[in-house]
Amino acid sequence: MLNQNLRTAILELYQKGLSKRRIARLLQIARNTVSKVIASQSRQPSPILRSEKAEAHREEILELYRHCKGNLVRVHEELEENGVRLAYPTLTRFCRKHGIGVRPPKPVGRYHFEPGRETQHDTSPHMAQIAGKNRQVQTTSAVLAYSTMTFFQCYPQFRRFECKVFLHDALTYFDGVTDEIMVDNTHVIVSSGTGEAMIPAPEMEAFASRYGFRFRAHEVGDVNRSTYVERPFHHIENNFFAGRSFADWQELNEAARAWCDKINGRYKRSLRARPIELFAVERTRLRPLPEWLPEPEKLRERIVDVYGYVTVNTNRYSAPVDWIGRRVQVRETKERIEITLDHHHPSVSHARVIDKLGRWNTLPEHRSKIRRRRRDPPPELDTLLKRAPETAFYAEALKKKSKKPFVLTLRHLLRMVHDYPKEPLLEAMREADQYGLYDLDRLETMVLRRIGQQWFPFHSEDEGDQDD
Repeated sequence: MLNQNLRTAILELYQKGLSKRRIARLLQIARNTVSKVIASQSRQPSPILRSEKAEAHREEILELYRHCKGNLVRVHEELEENGVRLAYPTLTRFCRKHGIGVRPPKPVGRYHFEPGRETQHDTSPHMAQIAGKNRQVQTTSAVLAYSTMTFFQCYPQFRRFECKVFLHDALTYFDGVTDEIMVDNTHVIVSSGTGEAMIPAPEMEAFASRYGFRFRAHEVGDVNRSTYVERPFHHIENNFFAGRSFADWQELNEAARAWCDKINGRYKRSLRARPIELFAVERTRLRPLPEWLPEPEKLRERIVDVYGYVTVNTNRYSAPVDWIGRRVQVRETKERIEITLDHHHPSVSHARVIDKLGRWNTLPEHRSKIRRRRRDPPPELDTLLKRAPETAFYAEALKKKSKKPFVLTLRHLLRMVHDYPKEPLLEAMREADQYGLYDLDRLETMVLRRIGQQWFPFHSEDEGDQDD
């Protein structure tokens, strides 16, 4: 089909007196095509009218579309069962052309942000290699909407405590606060409502007022509203985490901060500048941080257990022995766990364990004061070695490899020494130790089999007749 420019050129050359043959040679098209354009005297190409196979079944397709709840695969199957031979791509093209089940696209909005006006904040799960293991981490990012300065950190979980710790670090990194922080409709920050009607949780609202900003939430489904913070997650996953491994969470977050310094100094074509250069302008519009900012914390009340420990996130932290059974206040910060009894006693401070490991953390000054169980050999072992010192090798193996408590196995072994002859018992022990058998029930079966063979020999009927 000739486009409008070629048709216009043909008509203009023909009006100048050029022959059809000459026009065809100049434009390198067929003479019949030139003749048809001159005969039509139209600069617009004529539309091609083609009949559609699905047009004859339009009403049936609409009815089946409603009946099958918009599933075109089921619509195609029902049409075939009704005898309508229609290719699936033909059906989908017909539905797209006539707007059946197709929502018209909406243009992407453009947002203009003044310096110091807005920070966008969001989280996304990623996989990272920490201490030799692949772990799922919650990547949390904050981006200044004007300069696109980026800051992110990673946590094993993301609660309100981690949210306050991250925002404190982010605002300290930017050395200032914007008027608003745009968030998604997450329950970590939101108490009720969505979008403009969002009401933040009182705890988070108090945190925001301390720093001098307010939380806002975009409308549900309006992902373009937070595009500045959504877009870097792909870059973080495929650039920062790719090929990197970390010894612990502290090393991971220190590497994340260094990586942010690096990318914030790179030139961006979309901005035609470096984020750090635009930040030089935006920094003058940021609200200054308060002169004194308390470190984000989470307060708990615990009772010191009988072992002299308090439990926080499955990890146990030691306390003075004379605090056992008393109620204490536990203050959790980003790096420390502080245990306080009252103002008459000094606080106890531990390094915070981030993961839920069930770890026992004991301070040196508490170690000697905590009572520990004695690990003296059980008296059953002495009794066994006095009665049958030859069984010492098997008793030592039982201590290491038996699944039952050692005292119970010793008592069982003592009973066998008392009840059975020594020779078959020792032979069974040597064979069991050779094959790694440390189940005393099976050992007793082996002893009984040997006793039966030695003390109760089996005589056949022929031997019995000969004796008679």
